[in-house]
Amino acid sequence: MNSLIHLKNINKSFDTFKKIKVLSKVSYKFKKGKIYSLMGPSGSGKSTLLNLISLIDRPSSGSIYLEKEQINFDESNKNDILRANKIGIIYQQDNLLSDFTALENIYLSSLAAENDKNISIIKAKTMLRKVGLTNRADHYPSQLSGGEKQRVSIARALINNPQIILADEPTGSLDMETAKGIFSILKKQINKDRLIIFATHNRFFANKADCLLEIVNGNIKTING
Repeated sequence: MNSLIHLKNINKSFDTFKKIKVLSKVSYKFKKGKIYSLMGPSGSGKSTLLNLISLIDRPSSGSIYLEKEQINFDESNKNDILRANKIGIIYQQDNLLSDFTALENIYLSSLAAENDKNISIIKAKTMLRKVGLTNRADHYPSQLSGGEKQRVSIARALINNPQIILADEPTGSLDMETAKGIFSILKKQINKDRLIIFATHNRFFANKADCLLEIVNGNIKTING
């Protein structure tokens, strides 16, 4: 089997004024070489699931395996390095650092993976070229359009050649034509050793995935694939 991520009996609850259960007994295997879309209404748990897979958050119970190795959520430093090297994250709101240029926003992710600064800068320039933004290297986020900022976000997510790309509504704040361009860049990143999971409300993009999943009552339902 070529499973890269295995979720086993994942439960996730949040304690506010009362306990809110978001995910319930989620078990699923994500395979290499595929792109998955994840649908569900706001509040259904899409972002929560992506945060668990990215190791940003931890499940209330259950286990997550990455290439058959169980994640120990008490080893935060190890997981931070694992995330920096193996997982690329793209957000709906680009989350770029406003005081840094496009080039700097990208190469900082390489530094986070403990790479040399000069090598990181060279890699960042290569990524900018791949997303068609070489002429925007010295521009700050406030000087970029929404589509340009999202392309910088994709370059930042890809600079460490991650095995896993997670995208949370990556086209949600863009007009349809710009969104199609962003999705095209994203889909081109798939290869036999990588998987992509993207959350979306847009069925047009969801249907272009190899496998369409939906979160229903806190669990994953396979719609196709």
